[in-house]
Amino acid sequence: MSLRPPPERGTVPWEPYVFGDSYLGAPLEVWRPSGPCRLLVFAAIHGEEGETTTALSMALRHLTDPSPHCAVVLTANPDGLIRGTRCNARGVELNRNFPTGDWQSEPVLHRAKLDGPREVALSPGAEPGSEPETQALIALIRDLEPEAVVALHAPLACIDDPNDSELGRWLAERTGLPLVPDVGYPTPGSFGTWGAEQGLPVVTYEFGLVTPDEVSRVHVPVLVDLLQQPI
Repeated sequence: MSLRPPPERGTVPWEPYVFGDSYLGAPLEVWRPSGPCRLLVFAAIHGEEGETTTALSMALRHLTDPSPHCAVVLTANPDGLIRGTRCNARGVELNRNFPTGDWQSEPVLHRAKLDGPREVALSPGAEPGSEPETQALIALIRDLEPEAVVALHAPLACIDDPNDSELGRWLAERTGLPLVPDVGYPTPGSFGTWGAEQGLPVVTYEFGLVTPDEVSRVHVPVLVDLLQQPI
């Protein structure tokens, strides 16, 4: 695929499809591929991880036409992204709200700082799959039927791939990030667990603590290649 020249990379040159609405009514948008969907890449299921949306948007804006094989969701949690919160507008940690065998009703604790204690409490939802953002992402995946999913997160600086797949190894080699089988702590009700229970391979691409310039220099070229050709 040819790439747009830099002066033209300010906007995405084709329109997304709306696959649902957030709790506050923001559209949940997906840029569909021109051919069968082999891969779905989504960012910012945690609204405080806006660097993932920026990187994926920049990569998408490099393309002259839709990716031939890859669907793109720039943010899975638009309300949280606007508010700068990890949770959605109802205070639910979306990445603990998926209907999995290990979903738990207890509050989820997370760190405000990478080296800080887990002391910020969020709800996993009133029940599994209670949130409109969760329901919409599940419905989108059932519609697209991708062969695999890459979920963009920050700031653990690793490629989390329990399947040790070719895709995970490629991402680790390209980024220089370590390839790990898990993030080192329990994640009940997570998207990755839900995917595994559905037989859907999920690779979690965790940026490190990066500046905007590092996002552009390090991660955008990897994502451009990912969108251009199947791995």
